[in-house]
Amino acid sequence: MSHVIASVPSRTAEPCGPPAVSVSVPRRWSSLDSPVPGVALLARAPAAATSGFTPELVLHTTPVDAALPLAPWREEAVGALAAQLAAFEVEDADLVDLDGEPAAYLRFSHRLGGVDVVCDQWAWLRDGLGVTLTCTVARADYADYCDLFEEVAMTVRLVPRAAA
Repeated sequence: MSHVIASVPSRTAEPCGPPAVSVSVPRRWSSLDSPVPGVALLARAPAAATSGFTPELVLHTTPVDAALPLAPWREEAVGALAAQLAAFEVEDADLVDLDGEPAAYLRFSHRLGGVDVVCDQWAWLRDGLGVTLTCTVARADYADYCDLFEEVAMTVRLVPRAAA
């Protein structure tokens, strides 16, 4: 499966403060920039996968106490996910380095409607900004999309804003 990646930066309204975030998404995927507060980008595949479920990517941003390290922030966030999602199960978790940037990786599954889905999620924390990229696909289609999801995660950039 070959995918061409196109850049879709998030909007940056402030000249200083938390970093700006950018990510590249597969060409032909539909995307919405800042569809709701806390969501910098929502992108969906142009068509449903073999299972009938349409894969999607969601880039979230949230303020985080600047004194809080990455691992405790993620432990708290995973606890919140477990409380919100039906049949939530962690399948893999690790601290990784993505292009020189420390990140937390989490693969988890849950039920969405009647579909068993798998999510690959990467999280970054810098200067009081927490960023998560969550890539969701039906379990039956995961093998077809896991490499693409990793390619997208490798394009996430947290760009420091210029000081005022």
